[in-house]
Formats: sequence, C-alpha cells, structure tokens
Amino acid sequence: MGYGLEERVRAYIMNVEKAVNLIDSSRLDKESKEVFELAKAYLSDANYYLDKGDASTSLACVAYAEGLLDALRKLGRLSFEWEPLTRLLSRPKVLIAGSFEILHPGHIHLIREAWELGKVYVIVARDQSIRRFKRREPIVPEDQRLRVVESVKYVHKAILGDESDFLKPVLDIKPDIILLGPDQWITPEELKGELEKRNLRDVKVIRLQERIGDELYSTSGIVRRVCSVCKGSEAPSTRS
Repeated sequence: MGYGLEERVRAYIMNVEKAVNLIDSSRLDKESKEVFELAKAYLSDANYYLDKGDASTSLACVAYAEGLLDALRKLGRLSFEWEPLTRLLSRPKVLIAGSFEILHPGHIHLIREAWELGKVYVIVARDQSIRRFKRREPIVPEDQRLRVVESVKYVHKAILGDESDFLKPVLDIKPDIILLGPDQWITPEELKGELEKRNLRDVKVIRLQERIGDELYSTSGIVRRVCSVCKGSEAPSTRS
C-alpha cells in the first residue's frame, strides 16, 4: 500500500515522539540534557510545520531531532529502540467519541490510551446531541470543540458526529478498535451488537476501565469548581 509524504512524515514524527516519551531526562548530564531539549525543540517544529501543511520542512525538522537522539544513543547516554516505520504506518484505526466540552486531563488520558493502540480517530458530539442527552445547552459550541480536539497531537483525525444516527460516522471510518471511556452510556456488548446489525462485524470494542485523577478530571467537576469559586468571590469593582 502506498503512503503519501504527509502520512509518512506523521509516522516519522510519531516514532520520535515515542522515543522521547520513554526518556527520563532527569538522569542525563547537563550537556546531554541540552542536546535532548534541542531534539524536542526540533520535534515541536516538525509538528508545527506539518500542521501548517508543509510536510517537507516538517521532515527536515524531525530528521534533525532523530539525528540528535541517535547521537546520544551512540554515545551511550540514552537507551531506546526505533520502531519500524512500516508498523507505524499500518497501525489499526482506533475510534473514540465524546462531548469534549472542556478538554481536561481525563480526556487526554483517554486519547493517549487510544494512541497507544493505534491511529486515533475522534467523533465529537454535536450540540444537538448534548441538548438531548444532557438536557442543557453545550458549554462550548461544536465547531470550537472540534478545533480543540483536532489540535491534540495524538489525534489523527476528528470529525463531528451525526445529528440523527450516532453510528453513521463509525460506519464511515470503519475502525478496527473502538475504545469507550469509563463513563460512556453504552456497554461494549451493546455497541458490538448494534455494529453487527450494520454488518460491521470485525470491530473490537473495549472500555477504558478506570478513571484517573480528582474531580477536575471531569467536565462536571470543573463546572462545579467554577461555580463554587464564583459564589465565593466578591463582585468585581466597577471603579477605574
């Protein structure tokens, strides 16, 4: 199967990111840490240029990052192995879905867990769906929530859900894996059954078992904290 330059560069970046995430920079000496930070800066530039649609400049930046990390590895300052790019390019499609009204660490944890399994696709709930299921107005409009989610580096592609058929985007994406959040309303067995009714039989459906963090790792918890802080604050002065 042929891959375009952008997709190959994205896999290249992912390979370098996986290595960077495994490295404990606190164990490096001063000079090695400086080189490591320079590699991270080039990696950041690679992501920036790729997001801007400049795959060629992105490729040059990530190559610099890889070269610096390889130099540290050859000198015995780092220990890691590169993953074959062919494996990264052929990663399974992993689908997650949610409202993502206020992006918080709980969301990032879910997205990161999905990224560990494969290439991440995200369905962002429509405003109408939030009104129907949560019986209130959405905190942030759908177009803004989509823009925030698609900017997360672990996300390959984000789309808005369908207003009348929640399974339609799933049928369009045809994921290999669906990862449910710990609090999502449907069970893996129920979703699997609904997918089979639509002749989508080879999808693995799993649930992220545990929530992480405190109340600020949830949208409702953040909303409660904001309301509490606002109630405890004095009204701002109108005097200049």
